[in-house]
Amino acid sequence: MTEKDTVRNAPSPRTRASLAHDLRVLGIKAGMTLLMHSSLSKLGWVSGGSVAVVQALMDVVTSAGTIIVPTFSADLSDPAHWHHPPVPQDWWPVIYDTMPAFDPRVTPSRMMGKIAETFRIWPDVVRSYHPVVSFAAWGKHAHDITAQHALDYGLGEGSPLARIYDLDGWVLLLGVGHGNNSSLHLAEYRSASAAEIPQGSPIFENGQRVWKSYRDIDLDDSLFPDIGLEFDRTGHTLIGQVGSATARLFRQRPAVDFAQQWLLKRKDS
Repeated sequence: MTEKDTVRNAPSPRTRASLAHDLRVLGIKAGMTLLMHSSLSKLGWVSGGSVAVVQALMDVVTSAGTIIVPTFSADLSDPAHWHHPPVPQDWWPVIYDTMPAFDPRVTPSRMMGKIAETFRIWPDVVRSYHPVVSFAAWGKHAHDITAQHALDYGLGEGSPLARIYDLDGWVLLLGVGHGNNSSLHLAEYRSASAAEIPQGSPIFENGQRVWKSYRDIDLDDSLFPDIGLEFDRTGHTLIGQVGSATARLFRQRPAVDFAQQWLLKRKDS
């Protein structure tokens, strides 16, 4: 969607104040631990763009709570597993030797959207150290959630997703659907529904850039829209409008537990 289309389809400018109002009406409160996935274009035309969206969310959650945003960088993974697009095999050695190591301060996220990128570089935001599936966080539990992010099984028990689960946090899908709901990956690990694959990325180790091999599973979000649709029917999801976007708000634990059981039933059928 172009900016011209966004203006044409907006009944009025969205603002920091109007977005904060909509977030509160949806059910977001000060002090929440909140993981957000978002699409700026779905909100309508926003005065101040992604900056105003981040400000509105911080106004509502406040520093007594915690905001977490995925800042994934899938391009820092093993090119042998790339499909969108693949690269020629004779390129792989060059990539292994030259790809810059992950640096939480400067490595951009990939395909996470403008709001996530704005949040990533916001003052006092901290980022977990994982070359492919990092998370950025701000507020009360930011350091606890992002510290000690395990390299192996990056969205599993040693990940910020599991720390959010421990804190009984919430998930906000702002203009996106359950296909973007990264918390459901935690259910993939817990249901043992995916095969393991070798993975690798460039990281800093003892101050030196190295290509580091590690273990993970073959993550697959293709079933997430179906899981999410059935989860919404349980009544756990609050659905409303934030700006022009459809937004979903729900506790993470019930969603992960539901998805785990859904995947186990499918595995056994």
